[in-house]
Amino acid sequence: MNLKIKYFGVLAEITNCSEETIAYTKGSVSDVLMLLFEKYPTLKETDFQVAQDLEIVSKDTLLLESEIALLPPFSGG
Repeated sequence: MNLKIKYFGVLAEITNCSEETIAYTKGSVSDVLMLLFEKYPTLKETDFQVAQDLEIVSKDTLLLESEIALLPPFSGG
């Protein structure tokens, strides 16, 4: 399956892209994060949340053929 990944804020700066599509077999969010940590080691040291189809999900969430977004911490005001 193809999985679209979007990066925001400092995460886009770390990866040097705002989005990419990767070929991926079925698995969980943590499986994809392991691949991304190999490709972008600095991500491992950065705090962020993961959203799947606009909903924040845990690392144990099974991935659907959809879009995920990596979101940096943000504060309200």
